[in-house]
Amino acid sequence: MTKAASDLFPDHDGASLKEVRGDATHATGILPAHAIRALIREKEIWAAKEIEDAQVQPASLDLRLGPVAYRLRASFLPGEGSAVMDKVEEFALHKIDLSEGAVLETGCVYLVPLLEALALSERTGAAANPKSSTGRLDIFTRVITDFGTEFDQVEPGYKGHLYLEVSPRTFPILVRQGSRLSQIRFRRGEARHSDTELRHLHEQHKLVDGGEPNIDGGLGLTVDLSGDRETGLVGYRAKRHSAVIDVDRPGAYEVLDFWDPVYVRGAKRIILDPDEFYILASREAVHVPATHAAEMVPYNPLVGEFRVHYAGFFDPGFGAGEAGGTGSRAVLEVRSHEVPFILEDGQIIGRLVYERLTGKPTALYGTGIGSNYQRQGLKLSKHFKS
Repeated sequence: MTKAASDLFPDHDGASLKEVRGDATHATGILPAHAIRALIREKEIWAAKEIEDAQVQPASLDLRLGPVAYRLRASFLPGEGSAVMDKVEEFALHKIDLSEGAVLETGCVYLVPLLEALALSERTGAAANPKSSTGRLDIFTRVITDFGTEFDQVEPGYKGHLYLEVSPRTFPILVRQGSRLSQIRFRRGEARHSDTELRHLHEQHKLVDGGEPNIDGGLGLTVDLSGDRETGLVGYRAKRHSAVIDVDRPGAYEVLDFWDPVYVRGAKRIILDPDEFYILASREAVHVPATHAAEMVPYNPLVGEFRVHYAGFFDPGFGAGEAGGTGSRAVLEVRSHEVPFILEDGQIIGRLVYERLTGKPTALYGTGIGSNYQRQGLKLSKHFKS
């Protein structure tokens, strides 16, 4: 890092570890809300515009779009020798003012500098993911860092700005400065559970309902194509060439203006059409205990030509009784590639990995903090009317 960058992003490695951990019981793990607030106080997380308390989730921080966006010729990673804005100068087609709102078109790639920046200690790294509502709108987003060689990954000790690549896939979207499309988790060390530890955690907390869980490189989730008893509804397929969706307007849109319902008749299967976007649900009701966070990871790509779950973070308390849940289904964002693909009821479609927190969060996912998807079944994003 250059001297100028070092001056701009001072090293807070000497900050009080006790304060940052809060009431931590583990030296490694995902940082809960009170530890994230401590990072904000210590200026390891900072922003040009004051960070709002509502941005802090039980085990993550919502990231906000800045005042401008750049339409790009193509996606890129800066690599070890370049800052992001150096690449933007080379690949940007034009600059867009987001201060009063602007429409981002489908099929285009945009780069937005975020309001939040980091000056992390050497013991703290981070990973980003689209927010649940972002994934359910088929908006492809990835966080990029200066000198980064991977998307959505922030190396321990990173000191610099954050940038968001945004590519709406199905619906054109209206965004503005402050819109929240992505979220970031902070972690110390490696705290992902092995399969043996995951089986023990299931014995303690019953991570999924039903019989014996499928645990092999994570907790296996299967797709529910049994169909609603009265209608046979199993999911939704996104309509193309729809109207614009304002990402900051919950409950504003009619479902059938944007989605075609998907039904089963007889055989419990559907055919995924190539490059179409589907919302489906898991058969299992998922439970994330207060001491843990979870993440959906891609299932073995050799078993099918489809991608599942753009937005993979599950907060502590998701589906948990202590947070107002009774087990919540995992909503699956599914896109097939290249060829039509037959999806069968009960087919494994993804895996959840669990990581412990450094300490119990002060708030859990649920209605108490205005979470939109507690106790969910098959559910579209919050932007659509019930």
